[in-house]
Amino acid sequence: MTSASPDRLVVLTGADGRLGSRLAFRVAAAGGRQRLLVSGRGTAPRLPDGAPLPEAEVVAVPPEADRRALTSAFDGAYAVFLVPGSERTGRVGKHRAAIDAAVLAGVRHVVYVSSVGAAPDAVSSAARDDWLTEEYLRGTDLRWTMLRIAMFHRTLTFAVHDESYGSVRDTVLRAPAGAGRVATVSHDDVADVATAVLLDEDPKRHAGRTYHLTGPEALSLDEVAAVLSTAVGRSVRYVPQTVEQARSLFYRSTAGEVEDWISQCQAIEAGGLAAVSPDVRQLAGRQARSLETWLDDYPTEWAHLRLPSVR
Repeated sequence: MTSASPDRLVVLTGADGRLGSRLAFRVAAAGGRQRLLVSGRGTAPRLPDGAPLPEAEVVAVPPEADRRALTSAFDGAYAVFLVPGSERTGRVGKHRAAIDAAVLAGVRHVVYVSSVGAAPDAVSSAARDDWLTEEYLRGTDLRWTMLRIAMFHRTLTFAVHDESYGSVRDTVLRAPAGAGRVATVSHDDVADVATAVLLDEDPKRHAGRTYHLTGPEALSLDEVAAVLSTAVGRSVRYVPQTVEQARSLFYRSTAGEVEDWISQCQAIEAGGLAAVSPDVRQLAGRQARSLETWLDDYPTEWAHLRLPSVR
């Protein structure tokens, strides 16, 4: 197990989120000192008996926090784990404010969760924003490490819907992804890699490195549907969508969330998320979890698929 230096404080943004909370448990298990920044959308991670994590300070930082508030939240930290904002509007500006705050607070190392395919002309809107954030971070004197992710296993489960046609019930995975393939990854695998990077005794080992975190295989969405069918015990079939159909299906989501989802699916169709990387295995010391393994190991993560109606 990775062990932490007691002299190094790490700050985890998004600690009340799915990825940040998993990382917090791992840092705690390694004996690390950490400050957990929570936005109020969730709750700070706690031990099974309800007790707070050891050596963990919890600080509430609202999404609209400015550079001054973030500088205070980062004060005394050796490293910051920076997760991207979920809202597209103003996302890059918030990322830059966090990076500026890290500089002002004297942080040494920033680990940023980015996107596979991040580039100025990326198909995915999130990947374009991540490229701008990466470039801004590269322009500072901070040590940096980029963790680029294709898509999480769990994301695809929320594109599955139960549909009824008279007495006929159909379960479908709808996405505007054509016949593309995607190498999805689990939150736990990313958290394991982040732990290894943040707590490494030689932080320079990861300075200036970009890691691509994927599962062990790239599946078409037809293959994803087949794997889901086995897990949920009923037939799930993939139905490609047009962009207009996707916008109609996710009308309850914000415009930015819909655009992120659609453009990510378009990146799948274009082949941009199909590459399989060995980085999880090399950094976590074990094979990345496949979608099939993840479904078997974490049934509560896709419990919504067992409901009579997914939506």
